[in-house]
Amino acid sequence: MAEIDWQLLGLTFITIFLAEIGDKSQLAAIALGGSSKSPVAVFFGSVTALITTSLLGVLAGGAVAVFIPAQVLKGLAAIGFTALAVRLLWYPSQDNDE
Repeated sequence: MAEIDWQLLGLTFITIFLAEIGDKSQLAAIALGGSSKSPVAVFFGSVTALITTSLLGVLAGGAVAVFIPAQVLKGLAAIGFTALAVRLLWYPSQDNDE
């Protein structure tokens, strides 16, 4: 059985927890919980969905890491986030056009 890296587990928890605060999925859970008569079902549905998406992300990351070195993946992620930031800063939203 694989040994658990507790430091990595804690770092992952803190990173994902902070990233999810105010995220669209959390806002959706708030909206569903507020409009539902069964907030417990909303809670378990949200938890199951987050666990499933995290599992898919970890599996996909493991599969991609077999073919592409970690440094290249980090570089691609940095380029992608930079492109998104530039797009958000320099090109106005099309939603405000009337």
